Amino acid sequence: MPLIEIKELSKVYGFGDATTIALDEISLSINRGEFIAIMGPSGSGKTTLMNILGLLDRPTHGEYKLSNQHVERKTKIAQAMIRRDNIGFIFQSFNLLPRLTIIENVALPLAYKGVYQKRRLKAAEVVLDQVGLSDKEYYYPNQLSGGQLQRVAIARALINDPSIIIADEPTGNLDSVSARVVMELLKEVHELGNTVLMVTHNPSLTRYADRIIYMHDGNIVYDESTAVGEVPKRVQKAVEALRTSTDDDKLADVSAMMEEMPEQLSIKPVPKKSKSKSKSKTKVKSTRKKGKKK
Repeated sequence: MPLIEIKELSKVYGFGDATTIALDEISLSINRGEFIAIMGPSGSGKTTLMNILGLLDRPTHGEYKLSNQHVERKTKIAQAMIRRDNIGFIFQSFNLLPRLTIIENVALPLAYKGVYQKRRLKAAEVVLDQVGLSDKEYYYPNQLSGGQLQRVAIARALINDPSIIIADEPTGNLDSVSARVVMELLKEVHELGNTVLMVTHNPSLTRYADRIIYMHDGNIVYDESTAVGEVPKRVQKAVEALRTSTDDDKLADVSAMMEEMPEQLSIKPVPKKSKSKSKSKTKVKSTRKKGKKK
């Protein structure tokens, strides 16, 4: 049974001549334990899809089943509770509260569950130790580097022991060394049994995923499984475009290359349902009460 299943899902903004179709009747099935990289140019619908899957937005049409439960038309309060208990978010801009210490930022989601302060701070200590920041608990966000802040954001996403991690450009504001650290952490999070959905413009990051989805104009152009640790040939061409482009043209070149590749390689239209399995071994000690099988 898929963890996530959407059928003919659409999202439309505006009215009349100002109508914009962000998602155009897409269907998608995601199994528990997958690490999926979602790519595509700006305006392709990646963030809209993530917002709907994360219950931050509602679809205009279509179905969304999470753990075999229809969630697309639930009340905002019901959706908030499902989101709180099942989904962790990692944003490009970190979204930490500047007036709270690092440990208070990480513990904040537990406050919304009514957990007593002593217990939530203890839980925050555990996850901060997992991401290597046990010595920064009482620092403030403005005292940490970008890479450290993103690690704090990962710790905050893990505090509720979610089954799904949604990462929207998690390395977009980081240097190459910090980006590598963050991606290795996401890899370990995935190996603990979490389902990871990552939006990225960087083709080289697809080596961490076991499935790649490419979107364009609100549609899924292709959806395929890939070996973890390897960059598919079609994505390697996009990486090559990065090496030969100027800084201003890098993203444009990658987007253009990825858009052309399905035609060049005679890719068939994406089937309505796609299933894949990920295989990985646990490297980090889990704090989860119950293990999950992939």
